[in-house]
Amino acid sequence: FQHPGQRPIPQISYASTAPELSDDRRYDFFSRVVPPDSFQAQAMVDIVKAMAWNYVSTVASEGSYGEKGVEAFMQLSREAGGICIAQSLKIPHDRKQADFDKVVRQLLETRHARAVVTFASDEDIRGILNATKRANQVGRFLWIGSDSWGAKLSPLQQLEDAAVGAITILPKRATIEGFDTYFTSRTLENNRRNVWFAEFWEENFDCKLMSFSKKEDTSRKCTGQERIGIDSQYEQEGKVQFVIDAVYAMAHALHNMQKDLCPDTPGVCPEMELAGGKKLLKYIRSVRFNGSAGSSVTFNKNGDAPGRYDLFQYQLNGNSSWGYKLVGQWMDSLQLNMEDLQWPNGEVEVPRSVCSLPCRIGERKKTVKGVPCCWHCELCDGYQYQYDETTCRLCSYNMRPNDNRTGCQPIPVVKLEWHSPWAIIPVFLAILGITATIFVMATFIRYNDTPIVRASGRELSYVLLTGIFLCYIITFLMIAMPDVAICSFRRIFLGLGMCISYAALLTKTNRIYRIFEQGKKSVAAPRLISPTSQLAITSSLISVQLMGVLIWFGVDPPNTIIDYDEQKTSNPSQARGVLKCDITDLQIICSLGYSILLMVTCTVYAIKTRGVPEDFNEAKPIGFTMYTTCIVWLAFIPIFFGTAQSAEKLYIQTTTLTISMNLSASVALGLLYMPKVYVIIFHPELNVQKRKRSFKAVVTAATMTSRLSHKPSERPNGEAKTELCENTDSTSKRKPGLSRSMQLIVC
Repeated sequence: FQHPGQRPIPQISYASTAPELSDDRRYDFFSRVVPPDSFQAQAMVDIVKAMAWNYVSTVASEGSYGEKGVEAFMQLSREAGGICIAQSLKIPHDRKQADFDKVVRQLLETRHARAVVTFASDEDIRGILNATKRANQVGRFLWIGSDSWGAKLSPLQQLEDAAVGAITILPKRATIEGFDTYFTSRTLENNRRNVWFAEFWEENFDCKLMSFSKKEDTSRKCTGQERIGIDSQYEQEGKVQFVIDAVYAMAHALHNMQKDLCPDTPGVCPEMELAGGKKLLKYIRSVRFNGSAGSSVTFNKNGDAPGRYDLFQYQLNGNSSWGYKLVGQWMDSLQLNMEDLQWPNGEVEVPRSVCSLPCRIGERKKTVKGVPCCWHCELCDGYQYQYDETTCRLCSYNMRPNDNRTGCQPIPVVKLEWHSPWAIIPVFLAILGITATIFVMATFIRYNDTPIVRASGRELSYVLLTGIFLCYIITFLMIAMPDVAICSFRRIFLGLGMCISYAALLTKTNRIYRIFEQGKKSVAAPRLISPTSQLAITSSLISVQLMGVLIWFGVDPPNTIIDYDEQKTSNPSQARGVLKCDITDLQIICSLGYSILLMVTCTVYAIKTRGVPEDFNEAKPIGFTMYTTCIVWLAFIPIFFGTAQSAEKLYIQTTTLTISMNLSASVALGLLYMPKVYVIIFHPELNVQKRKRSFKAVVTAATMTSRLSHKPSERPNGEAKTELCENTDSTSKRKPGLSRSMQLIVC
């Protein structure tokens, strides 16, 4: 058959003289003109990737076509990457209904793999669609059919709903004009060259030509008067154009070979007879002509014709009828009209066929071993952020992950604010304390020469009031925004106020203790009990604290830091960096340690002088002051160190420390000074000397005083001589073991 419009085949007789292809190089011209399985498989791989399906199953009919097609698809999907095969199933030759049901059950085991790639025969396609209906899984699977499915209607009869959404491919083809007229005119009488025509006649018309016919499923005899397309259905086979192009490819190759080897000789020359199959193969691969469908026919380096496919989808048409719709093509690359696609069950978006859904933002993929398309999603927790789709990384120490964990952001920096409840209470107490201290100091200065003020030991009283004032002032330094200056003042005044206070109290209690201990042994006055001596002792005690601070400055100069560990909570959104002075908890305790040592020592002397009569006015109040102060600081230590791991450490420790210092100062101010201020202001009549002594006592006192000093300025106690007994009257009881004369010496 010569297609009309084709240039005539050269009239050369190649009947028995054409070179033969060697056994190992035999060439199936028809299969080479039809695009091979690799092109078809590549087109199917591209379809799967275009749909973003990465988890698919395959179903193949047992045999060369199905198995090689699936093998090519799997190989190309591995090379392309991103596609995993959930299951690869095979339908046996001698299939039964149970085999199709088993295939569907197996497909359902991998429920996420909805896409199914098929390389199957018409009967197997129909069988598996029937099985999906029996399993009530219509619309569950997304079929991708090879060219064996193509655009055929016969496998889908009465199974249309099970096939809806199926995407099939078919080599590009054209209806060859003239072939239908030629083929439908063939009869038993005019057929001369097709040796299979009689067998075709029996199958097409379902009849028997002769008694020895192999067709056994009918007893009707053929009359020979049947006509193709009239007495039977007829549709031009889609591969007709490839058969014609294969014949022309061989003819053109022989023609070109004859022109090269036998230029001056018509027909076959000796050189052509000796050329061999390899040379003929070379000419076949180099042919180029327009085929029967008008498209160019060429062969690549592997001897294959270029792949050209039409893509169809089986869907419901506008007139409520089922049919195939052309939705794209594949010619070395995919061209797919996504807007023309329809999906089962009225789905609008492209259905998913994936092993695992994409992880959310801030989650990483943890791939299942051996199945790269399957993974578990793990949240980047703690202070980690999502570096890439499979990796979480830890933010740097001063950063925390952002809200969606795609990166890091700086941790906010905080400090103790003035308006914070943690600061308001200490500041309020400090203001009250400073006001009271200034009032007491002003009162003492105003009534500086009155008996009560003089009896209190004016020099040490003012020193003690200065220490109390500094204890209140430290509250403001502890809350102020840290900088180098503030941090320097914190180091200086943190322990200085307490040190001044307890150094003064220790000097007082020590003086009282030494006087009464000396009185038990002798009438001689102890050494270093004058006001000047007391100030010198107090100053020496305070200098130890200042020396320690100076050494601290030299070893570790003050500066500020941002502590990101203090409030680094398990929840990153609550993490805060704390701006503070570079002072550790241990350094705070060391700075206060010396003051605490003075406090404990003072308490010991207070205990030792607890037996002093009440008339010796300062011993008892100092004792009560020290007992109360010890209780305050015993409560401070567990609170301070017990909150070291708390997220509120900065606030709790600062508040605890400042309140403890405020309370310590307030106890001393209240017990030692407020009673005196009360008398000075509200009962001035009591602020006078009341001294009634017997004559013998006066004589004894005068004698002893004369022995100690003949000049008033050289008296052992100076102006403070009345400190212990200014208000002692003539009815006072003597302290056991201390003579009346010694009491007067003390005074």
